[in-house]
Amino acid sequence: MDRYICIHCHFYQPPRENPWLEAIEVQDTAYPFHDWNERINAECYAPNSASRILDGDKRIMEIVSNYSKISFNFGPTLLSWMEQRSPEVYRTILESDKESLKRMSGHGNAIAQAYNHIIMPLAHPQDKRTQVIWGIKDFEYRFKRFPEGMWLPETAVDLETLEILAEQGILFVILAPHQASRVRKTGTGKWKDVSNGRIDPTRAYLLRLSSGRTINIFFYDGPISRAVAFEKLLDSGEAFAARLLTGFSDIRKRPQLLNIATDGETYGHHHTFGEMALTYALEYIERKGLARCTNYGEYLARHLPSHEVQILENTSWSCYHGIERWRSDCGCSSGGFPEWNQSWRAPLREALDWLRDILFATYEENAGKYLKDPWEARNDYIGIMLDRSRGKFNGFIGKHKTRDLASDDEITVLKLLEMQRHAMLMYTSCGWFFDELSGIETIQILKYAARAIQLAGEISGSDIEPEFVKRLKNAKSNIQEHGDGAEIYERFVKPAMVDLKKVAVHYAVSSVIEEYPDDADVFSYAVQRKDRESIRSGDKRLNVGKITVSSKITGDAEDISYCTLYLGGHIFHGGVRSFLGDQPYGTMKREIADAFEHGDVAKMIHLMDTHFGMHNYSLVHLFLDKQREVLQVILRETIEGYERVYQKIFDNDRILMGFLQEAGMPVPKIFQTAAGHALLSSIKNEFQKDDVDLEKIGAIIRDIKKWRVSLDLTDAEFIVRRKTERFMAELAEDPENISLLSRIQGTIGLLRSIPANINYWTIQNIYYRIAKRSFREISQRADGGDKDAGLWADRFRQLGELIYFNTGTVLRESLRSKGE
Repeated sequence: MDRYICIHCHFYQPPRENPWLEAIEVQDTAYPFHDWNERINAECYAPNSASRILDGDKRIMEIVSNYSKISFNFGPTLLSWMEQRSPEVYRTILESDKESLKRMSGHGNAIAQAYNHIIMPLAHPQDKRTQVIWGIKDFEYRFKRFPEGMWLPETAVDLETLEILAEQGILFVILAPHQASRVRKTGTGKWKDVSNGRIDPTRAYLLRLSSGRTINIFFYDGPISRAVAFEKLLDSGEAFAARLLTGFSDIRKRPQLLNIATDGETYGHHHTFGEMALTYALEYIERKGLARCTNYGEYLARHLPSHEVQILENTSWSCYHGIERWRSDCGCSSGGFPEWNQSWRAPLREALDWLRDILFATYEENAGKYLKDPWEARNDYIGIMLDRSRGKFNGFIGKHKTRDLASDDEITVLKLLEMQRHAMLMYTSCGWFFDELSGIETIQILKYAARAIQLAGEISGSDIEPEFVKRLKNAKSNIQEHGDGAEIYERFVKPAMVDLKKVAVHYAVSSVIEEYPDDADVFSYAVQRKDRESIRSGDKRLNVGKITVSSKITGDAEDISYCTLYLGGHIFHGGVRSFLGDQPYGTMKREIADAFEHGDVAKMIHLMDTHFGMHNYSLVHLFLDKQREVLQVILRETIEGYERVYQKIFDNDRILMGFLQEAGMPVPKIFQTAAGHALLSSIKNEFQKDDVDLEKIGAIIRDIKKWRVSLDLTDAEFIVRRKTERFMAELAEDPENISLLSRIQGTIGLLRSIPANINYWTIQNIYYRIAKRSFREISQRADGGDKDAGLWADRFRQLGELIYFNTGTVLRESLRSKGE
């Protein structure tokens, strides 16, 4: 077949981790999810790992992974998050690439990405090289092969970057059509101007570099890509397939590659059910024999370029002005506030460039004392980032050290390398992409800058933060109350900074509510308990102790003593300080414990001021997720009190209100409010029990319908769904458990009658896996006269119908399969 289709998806999210904690803290704007990574994973990355093919009645006929059919890249920082927080989707992505290697003549669908989405033409040459090397090594770690291609962030390109890619063995990149300058057929001297997007995107091109190396370039189809991203083409899978086919031409008497490229989040996050339109379009085109799905690596191996190309340097796919969006007020923005300007972009970049140069000097001056080649060591540091085990570090330091290093020397080396990691993270492109200096993306890159500054200060003893903040004053916010970059830094960045004592504060305050083990993890820190005395008196609690806090990233550690007083409700008093020795610690512990035993709160607080000085803390000093968790514990009794009141109103007055209803009189709204809260609480409580009582749940659902109450079922849906998902996971482990299968069937039968939009996605996926693995064998036993197997098969069919499967098609295909 001479017609090929390659759909490329660039999957990426800006790194959102707190630079000190190495974890994403709760983001309320992503509710009901914990953070935006979780939300977009649920809306896009996960659906593409198990996309539905539906029949005419919108019932599921097949579930497939789009990753096995498309070309894709994932940002390494996103995959790092996914490996920990969404391991099943992560595994599907890796397995889909392996599957594509078999289908595509040994060429995988996945390609690499420059590590943390830096605009490469604006990067320092040293950073360009490290970004490429880290991107390759991260890819090799995950996909267990060398990447053939690499995605350039925002497709921003210059020849120096392409030289580095070619030097490192990368075969191809993908660019926008308007990034091509001119082309010619290989072996001829005549160049043709193809600027302004006039290049033919249906073939590969060869670019000759000044070093003598070459690299291949694919230019995606601009009009079709724009239609996918911005013109609602994904509203219909049929329309999508038809539009893709318009990229071919009968005039071309040669092999043609129709290739498009968009943000991967287009399929599901930006366009709901976009992943299903993608699945349908590719399945339709292949089934009809209209084109062959391929990836860039396979196409390049089959059809070497016959034409050469020259590019327009310092261009990108998302800025009409080249790469100005990331360094000037060029007019490109998200457009939400047309009256705003982006004049803050230039001074922000200038401040970061100044900081980068200072950090470079600090690194070179200090790293040379410990490392043979500091820049080669930085390039290798990705191995430690991926595996922070002691054995891995020993191998790294053994390779790069100039001499035997003491433990403090090793800590300094790690601080130097971490300083450089954050110095690159602070250039993540999203910091300039949007409209406003105080946006969360820009604050995030300033946090990376702050972490780098903190590490530089610990290494060199000099404080460069005041000069950096002074330079930020030149960046002006569009929001008057935020002023400028210096004010934003002081208001939003400085409070987020963490040191070992702040970790100790978090541990000390939260330990009043949560019982920690002797060796505890607090995000990217380890806390070892050396001593503790805990005293209670009614609601009041006193904890005094000694701990060692250490960073799991750099190894930096400190012995710290603490005292926390809890007076009930949300009232906490706490203090921490460096451990001064056994005698001062013993005196402090004895004096405060004695005051507590005598109930002298004023004296306790005075003693805490005496022993800890100004280092006094409260609940507000907890890291955000734990602060919310502790507040939930504190609020639990209050909320349960409200629930008891609503339940009492409902129980006492339901007969009278039933009479009013029968008499045709309107039921008072206040009763409906009480009924709503009582019934919502009841259904949540039932599903939180180990043994779910289906009869009670059925009665609650009947009451919900009877009283026509309006319920906010967001929290309840989550609880109900997770319980049912756990049942299904148990069934997957023990598929022939007919009692469990019957319970699941009964539960979902009830859920179908709840006025809530239950998300059956995970439940359906597990059902489909069980069908593929177990249905064939059990059905064969049923056909052989096994009555239990026959009953199981009937119940399994009924469950499939309840969760919107075309069981005739799905189970028939399962019978044909080999149960793999």
